Amino acid sequence: MLHLANAELTVDLLDPVAEHAHLGPRFCWGGYIWQIHDQHVGDLLTGPEWPKPDPVPRNGQGLPESFRHSTMTGQPLLWDGPIGLAPGAGQLGRDAEGNVSVTQPCHWETELTPTQAIFRTAQTVGHWSYEIERTIALKGRHLRSTSRLTNRGRTPLKFEWFAHPFFALQTDGLQVVTLPAGTQLAENIGYKLTGRTLTMYRPFIGVDGGHLEFLGLPTGQPLVATLTHPKLTSVHFTTDFVPFKCVLWANGNTLSLEPYLALDLAPGETREWNLTYDFGPAK
Repeated sequence: MLHLANAELTVDLLDPVAEHAHLGPRFCWGGYIWQIHDQHVGDLLTGPEWPKPDPVPRNGQGLPESFRHSTMTGQPLLWDGPIGLAPGAGQLGRDAEGNVSVTQPCHWETELTPTQAIFRTAQTVGHWSYEIERTIALKGRHLRSTSRLTNRGRTPLKFEWFAHPFFALQTDGLQVVTLPAGTQLAENIGYKLTGRTLTMYRPFIGVDGGHLEFLGLPTGQPLVATLTHPKLTSVHFTTDFVPFKCVLWANGNTLSLEPYLALDLAPGETREWNLTYDFGPAK
């Protein structure tokens, strides 16, 4: 495990070279934020299987991000016959049952200082070639995740990226989220949106007792959300881009807001974007 730390917080990052047991085809290996600890109140993040210390890689925990090789409905994005690509994880293949695995991981180089980690990788798979730089920077109680993607190939690089932060639930198993004015949510059995305030109708039970919905964010606006926390006054989560969709999901252990970014890079083109997390003081 790699670490960033200051007087307020410690950030645990998965080592993309040494910790393959926690990694797989779903989430980017470099810059994977596994846990954040407050120096006074302890762990701040959870996950679908929390507090299990070894969740299956597909579930994970913390603040992972994903360069998707297929859509949510299973439509291929970066596949050419039997060979696929999950940028930041590596070349993909399928077994006889159709299960996806990383057959050739990308190689990550890491630069680490006490409060910043930079992860770099470059890989060619089939007719795709790319570079990724991921920077995780800690300042006080503010954490920023920056991704920079470059298409090094001769063909367009067209796929999706999304963040999958796993926020802690309140001690009663519920969560309250403040969202941008004008956010919409269809009537459903899991969540209620009143003005800007999102609440859960009831606690979900366990790993499998979750519910997924899509938030209708205001047109042309980035995601800005403030969430309650069992140990902190709040957590503030923002993007510097306009998501083309945003998934809302929770189970009995966590709640996630998942902003999606559509990527369509021409040869030689670079795209950079940020996520920021501001962790309020301890209660």
